[in-house]
Amino acid sequence: MPGEKASAAGGALLRRLQRLVARAGTAKGSNRKQLLALLDDVETTRRGLLRECAEIEGEMRQATVRATAIGAYLRGSQVQRGKRHN
Repeated sequence: MPGEKASAAGGALLRRLQRLVARAGTAKGSNRKQLLALLDDVETTRRGLLRECAEIEGEMRQATVRATAIGAYLRGSQVQRGKRHN
């Protein structure tokens, strides 16, 4: 299921971000190469998280559309059988 894959990937990205934050806490300000590599890793992780957020948002939109369609179908079927929806 796509949602489960996204959840696993998102969890991995969050764990990676936590490790990067811990690494940033121990980084020396004088080591420019280390700081640049750290910034690059944080930016890459941030982009990955944004992609996951966008994917989840799309899945939520799709679920909302499906729920609306199911509700409309239910109301239509009740009207045909003579029941009224309140």
